[in-house]
Amino acid sequence: MLNKIGNFLRKRTTTYIIMLMPAVIILFIYAYIPLGGLAIAFQKFIPAKGLFGKQQWVGVDNFKYLFSMPNSMQVIRNTFIISFLKLITIAIFPVVLAVLINEVKLTSLKKLIQTSVYMPHFISWVIISAILVDILSPSTGIINKLLSAFGVESIFFLGNNKWFVPTLVVSELWKECGFSSVVYLAAITGINHELYESATVDGANRWKQAIYITIPCISGTIVLMTFLKLGNILDAGFEQVFNLYNSQVYETGDILDTFIYRIGIVNFQYSLAAAAGFFKSVVSLFFVSVSYWAAYKFADYKIF
Repeated sequence: MLNKIGNFLRKRTTTYIIMLMPAVIILFIYAYIPLGGLAIAFQKFIPAKGLFGKQQWVGVDNFKYLFSMPNSMQVIRNTFIISFLKLITIAIFPVVLAVLINEVKLTSLKKLIQTSVYMPHFISWVIISAILVDILSPSTGIINKLLSAFGVESIFFLGNNKWFVPTLVVSELWKECGFSSVVYLAAITGINHELYESATVDGANRWKQAIYITIPCISGTIVLMTFLKLGNILDAGFEQVFNLYNSQVYETGDILDTFIYRIGIVNFQYSLAAAAGFFKSVVSLFFVSVSYWAAYKFADYKIF
């Protein structure tokens, strides 16, 4: 009997391994093999010699030059500021949205609202950026026309350092808030309905039920999702920033990813770009480790 069980489990395990093999191969090709390219960060890389050619090793000179650049610290600061603001908004507003959607009792209306707020997540930043450029235009944009109607001077949202970061945060919130609320809606459905019935008997209205029952019951999920997002603190959103920023807002809008793109792809300084990418990877590894430790410590989350 035990042999039959063992053979059955082995067959099932083999099936799962075969199913996973294509994904593992793709991951190995596109995620692990390119790690060899990190050597460029310690070389004076000349493309004509090839990746495996005889390159000049310069040690940490690329890193020294990188951090001596006048705008490098500004770029790192911008990355942290933008990422932190996005982290805070995405940690708060999806919870509020999930609670509000849960309060809608008409099923058809609830589905309509859910579909409407989920939809932006599936739209490319290229399309959204084109829309934003149009509606935020200081001369022809609908937003500035409305402001002018109330006697407010036109604002160049995408060309003003004061307004560019808030524009990034608000547009990111509009795009991702609905999709991020899915996890919280799932957590809310798992709450025992007897708690709400008891609260109703005690005279608690819907607002108090949300404050004292719904939010405390999903607090573990909130903490977990927030800590897990901490690992992406240096991912301030390359696609969004790249499609919206310009040289006028480099002071507050230039982030590590766009900085690496310019020095590596535009200026052909491959070694310097590799050094910047290596620095980002090391810092991200630290924050990922901290986020998983915090998730385990405060939310009892385990990978294995």
